[in-house]
Amino acid sequence: MIYDYLNILIGMLILIVGVLIGVAFLTLLERKVLGYIQIRKGPNKVGYMGLLQSFSDAIKLFSKEQMYLNYSNYFSYYFSPIISFILSLMAWLMIPYYFNMISFNLGLLFFFCCTSMGVYTIMIAGWSSNSNYSLLGGLRSVAQTISYEVSLSLILLSCIVMVMDFNLIKFNYFQSLMWFIFLMMPLSFCMLVSSLAETNRTPFDFAEGESELVSGFNVEYSSGGFALIFLAEYTSIMFMSLLFSIIYLGGYELSLIFYLKLVFLSFFFIWVRGTLPRYRYDKLMYLCWKIYLPISLNFLLLFIGLKIYLI
Repeated sequence: MIYDYLNILIGMLILIVGVLIGVAFLTLLERKVLGYIQIRKGPNKVGYMGLLQSFSDAIKLFSKEQMYLNYSNYFSYYFSPIISFILSLMAWLMIPYYFNMISFNLGLLFFFCCTSMGVYTIMIAGWSSNSNYSLLGGLRSVAQTISYEVSLSLILLSCIVMVMDFNLIKFNYFQSLMWFIFLMMPLSFCMLVSSLAETNRTPFDFAEGESELVSGFNVEYSSGGFALIFLAEYTSIMFMSLLFSIIYLGGYELSLIFYLKLVFLSFFFIWVRGTLPRYRYDKLMYLCWKIYLPISLNFLLLFIGLKIYLI
């Protein structure tokens, strides 16, 4: 038993290191792709073709001086980025590995728990800084995340009804002949857009509306705190790409094609950022409550009906 637990612990450590390295190269990819979209080079000095740029940025951020605000709620201000980062890493434990890891029978429930807890860290980070701008940014971000969590949950419920299991391994079995992206065409695109809104990415990055909110809820964070918020965001971007490819693009498999799908979806997040302008906030809410919510509810009823009819 001790060896089994030790194996799981070592596996989790390797997973976390792998995710952090993946995040480092995702930020590099983003800066390069945005550079070429805007007809410029992007980082190309540090290391060969700028490969070490993200590592040097991480060293710079963590070695900078940490600012301590006089009027902040110190403990909640200090620990909210750390908890946010831990929560975004915890979600990675539900990957359906075939070996050595924790195999969750209730993986999707665990995902819902982790994402709903992430809202609190944003709210506390915005409130505890004791700045008007960060409080406004936090409130907008919380409203947006909660709204899109509703539609995301209903979309995922449709998939759960089709598979009748919370375990992500099952999605591989059910998609051996046909991917769910073709079976649930409008829903899969709704899921993609909802994951953009869930991770606070363009065109839904109202938490960071620079023109109005001076960087939003993280305006008072510098050095390590800012780096942890940044890492949490990019970790959740990678996780959302992974979840989409597991649920809609053929399930989890140990092959190069699976990783190419994951990279393409991460690239899609960046591509959208380079192409689309920011939405208006009320339109974002209308999109969620007046379009995505009715669509996802109707599809949920349709798939429940299909399931009952086929059984």
